[in-house]
Amino acid sequence: MNITIYNHQIKATINTLGAELIRLEKKNQNYIWTVEETYWNKTSPILFPIVGRLKNDAYTIEGKTYELPRHGFARNFEFKTEYLTDNSVVFLLTENAETLKCYPFPFELRLKYEVTENGLKMDYSVINKSNKIMPFSIGAHPAFAINEPLSNFTLAFNEVEEFVSYELENEQFNNSFQIIPSENGKINLDYALFEKDALVFKHLKSDTLTLLRKNQPYISVEFKGFSYLGIWTKPNAPFLCIEPWCGLADNINHNGNIYEKEGIQLLDNNIEFEREINITLL
Repeated sequence: MNITIYNHQIKATINTLGAELIRLEKKNQNYIWTVEETYWNKTSPILFPIVGRLKNDAYTIEGKTYELPRHGFARNFEFKTEYLTDNSVVFLLTENAETLKCYPFPFELRLKYEVTENGLKMDYSVINKSNKIMPFSIGAHPAFAINEPLSNFTLAFNEVEEFVSYELENEQFNNSFQIIPSENGKINLDYALFEKDALVFKHLKSDTLTLLRKNQPYISVEFKGFSYLGIWTKPNAPFLCIEPWCGLADNINHNGNIYEKEGIQLLDNNIEFEREINITLL
C-alpha cells in the first residue's frame, strides 16, 4: 500500500512494503527515479540488519551459523503504519518467525518520514528488545532520477577531502582502494567510475553532499552520524544512489563472527539507536 504525505510544496509517497520511498516531488517534479527493471527493481530500500553482502551470505554467533541475503531483510517485509498525519508518517517493523530464523534478535525498527519546507527528513530508529547485545547495520539507498547525461552532474562535499574509495570484489572488500579524481573538492561523475561497483568512502569528514547539475545545486543530502557513504549506479542507468551507511559489506578475509565485523553496530538491550537523513531539493 502506498501512503502519501505532503505540505504546500513537497509530496512524498512511501510503500508500506519495506517502508520504501518511491516518489519525492517538488512542484510536480519527481526526484526519485521510476523503476525500470532492466536496470534495478528498487527506488530507496532500507538496509537492515546488514549493509551489503556477507561472506558466503552467512555469519556466526557463538559458533552457530545464520544466513542473510545482501542488505538484509527489512526491504522485503510489510511495515505497520504506526502514526500518520498530512505531513509525516512512522513505519514499524518488529521481529517475526521468519526473521528470527536468520537473525535471532527481537527488535523494533522505525522509519519516520516528514516533509519539510524544501525536502524530506528521514529518521531511523532501532531498539534492541533482546536481553543481549544486538549486532546490526543500517543504511539508506535512495536512487535519484538522472534524466540527462550523467556527465552533467558533479558531487560537491562540505569538507575538503581526499576521496579514497575502497574496492569491492564479488560485493566484498578486497583490501584494495583507489583515489577518485576530484577538482576543488568536487567529483565529476561518469559511468566509468562505477565499472567495478559502488564508490565506497570509509573516512569522510563531510556529512553533507550536494549533487550539482550543470554546476547548479540540484539535491543536497545531509547524513550526520553515518560512518560510511556509498555512491552507486549501473551502466547507462537513469539514476544515482546516494547511500549513507552505518555498516559495511564483509571483507574477503572476514572470519564470519558478526560481532567482529567491520562497521558493525553493537546495541545493548532496550537501548535505542537513532540517525537522521535530510534531503533538500534545490
